[in-house]
Amino acid sequence: MEHIDRSRLFADQQVVAITGGASGIGAATARLFAAEGVRVVIGDLIEPAGQALVAELASFGAEAVFVRCDVADVTAGTTLVGAALDAFGRLDIAVNNAGIQAAGDPGAPVSREDFERVLRVNLVGMWSCMAAELEHFERSGGGAIVNTASVASLVTAPSSPAYTASKHGVVGLTKSAALDYARKGIRVNAVAPGMTLTPMVEALAVRDPETTAMLTAGIPIGRAASSTEIAEAIVWLASSRASYVVGHTLVVDGGVTIV
Repeated sequence: MEHIDRSRLFADQQVVAITGGASGIGAATARLFAAEGVRVVIGDLIEPAGQALVAELASFGAEAVFVRCDVADVTAGTTLVGAALDAFGRLDIAVNNAGIQAAGDPGAPVSREDFERVLRVNLVGMWSCMAAELEHFERSGGGAIVNTASVASLVTAPSSPAYTASKHGVVGLTKSAALDYARKGIRVNAVAPGMTLTPMVEALAVRDPETTAMLTAGIPIGRAASSTEIAEAIVWLASSRASYVVGHTLVVDGGVTIV
């Protein structure tokens, strides 16, 4: 009978880099990785929140660093990988989580400027980060990547053409990279959260309470997710317990896509 070791999710001294890591799902993911003994690189534009999270993790003995990076900048991936190598000498896991919604009034047509900005962050930015991560993992002998998609990768909501297009693209990007790199010891997967209590969703609730109420009413489980519930799925996908999961988009949506 095959021996199964259930004691740990990650080997000693592993390192994860997380974009959009200073708040919401990214911060929850950083906390869970740190609790598993993984050293954490937090990449974000919001330096005060990022540094505060580093201090929080350090307070219970975890190792973490913050690096300021804008995924809309083509150098962000190189910056993130470089920060991991400088701080810890290795990088084993990457979580590409940074994402934005289009600005503007609910129901109004999205402007070309906003459409391009959302794709530049959510899709092109993810692609450029993955390029640097994949290059590093090829050299180091393997690794795991988890991309944050959305239920908007599968269905859509009113007035969200840019976000929906970008998140559909994340699933395609994930599958393509997974196919190209699986034989090189690199697993690429995605998580597709449903409505989650993040700063972005809280801002939507203020800006458009009617749409927010409609979206919440459509969740079979009857509530939005916590950031930690999504982070649990991300950490599992990155762990050795998901070692045979490749190119998959794990939907964590409270049942929204059942119907």
